[in-house]
Amino acid sequence: MFLVRHGATTLSAEDRFAGATDVPLSDEGREQTRRLARRLASENVTAVYASPLGRTLETARILAEPHRLEPQLRDGLREISHGRWEGMTRREVDERFPDEAADWEKDPYTFAPLGGESGLAVTARALPALVEIVRENRGAGVLIVSHKATIRLLLSSLLGFDPRRYRDNLDQSPAALNIVDFKDPARARLTLFNDTSHYAEAGQAVPDMPEARLSRWWNDRARPDG
Repeated sequence: MFLVRHGATTLSAEDRFAGATDVPLSDEGREQTRRLARRLASENVTAVYASPLGRTLETARILAEPHRLEPQLRDGLREISHGRWEGMTRREVDERFPDEAADWEKDPYTFAPLGGESGLAVTARALPALVEIVRENRGAGVLIVSHKATIRLLLSSLLGFDPRRYRDNLDQSPAALNIVDFKDPARARLTLFNDTSHYAEAGQAVPDMPEARLSRWWNDRARPDG
């Protein structure tokens, strides 16, 4: 399984919460995706699936074109909804909803902002969708385009990681490639993670070290004492 995060968008560049917000790819995101499409063009891909949001569907169509396939939509693969935080920057959330922001930083798996989803709720809809795809495509190569939080939660579940730490321990760059090999729908191994070597055509051989993309716990941990 080729598990791909959608390419960059304007809101992702601005570090805004845009889980349920339907925003298009930026020009940068389209170029990232085209480079990945060339990388995967010779792979044996027999089916392409995507979240129904515009940025994932556009990414999936670019990736599917060399294989002459039409993406199939799966609602369970959509991104986490941040409720009333949607469209806001992290600083704005901290200023307007400090209690919610603090609770979310402590446990993003079981806590959700008002009107939004917890990581647990996302896993409850995304994991069955993924398992169904695996069962429908036994022995075949498939490509799935989803979102940053959704992919990290899926990998946490598949690999037995503590899902409460998914924001601390896992990252996903725009148009990143992950490869998951399934022995059966219940057993999987991760053979490639957050790979962006296709960026190299643009002069960036490896992704930048994550900073704001991870949780505040990680950023605070990196600061010197005093």
